Amino acid sequence: MDRRICGLSSMATRAILAEVADHIRLAHGIGVAFESAGGVEIARRVREGAEADVLVLADGALAELAREGHLVEGTVRPLWVSRVVAAVPTGSPVPALDSEADLRAALLAADRIAYSTGPSGTALLELIARLDLADPLRTRLVQAPPGVPVGSLLASGAAELALQQHSELMDLPGVTVIGPLPGAAAITSTFGAAVPASSTRPDRAREVLDLLGCETASRTARARGMQAA
Repeated sequence: MDRRICGLSSMATRAILAEVADHIRLAHGIGVAFESAGGVEIARRVREGAEADVLVLADGALAELAREGHLVEGTVRPLWVSRVVAAVPTGSPVPALDSEADLRAALLAADRIAYSTGPSGTALLELIARLDLADPLRTRLVQAPPGVPVGSLLASGAAELALQQHSELMDLPGVTVIGPLPGAAAITSTFGAAVPASSTRPDRAREVLDLLGCETASRTARARGMQAA
């Protein structure tokens, strides 16, 4: 009997899910394949009826899809928490990030600041507004297209500073991660999973949801810059 489960996810959890899917296949005999893209794009596809068995997205996106009736009731569960970090091109001076004043100085010193279309990007714009930097930085903000790693803008020279989920900036060539945003400026995102209403194997999909919350998955998430929710 075919036990293959199809999943959709945002880019932030792509590396984690690739490793966890291998563990699930080897340890539990369930084939799982995840397709990853920008979170906005994945949510759009779910709304348009894309068939999938497991969905992994930021909790805000999952909540909206649940309210709209696109998820199997009672299947939404938190998985991992990710911090937003700042990064610069490798070889560039590394600014201090010990305080909110340091963060303001780093933002004002950068000619181009890269950010994402996902929840971290939305939170960053809110933070910039709170810091009264929206006007000074308006022409310096560079939003990466959906599904394009923000770190690629650093590596290509299109930005001098980037802020995005740690899992998406770590280990990229040409990118040096400075660290998380300081104090009250810290930004975190929670990623969770659910069974889409379009699933043709909801019972097996629930099995996979349980396995995504196992200790092996948590260790994998920690190695990729996230913590268990």
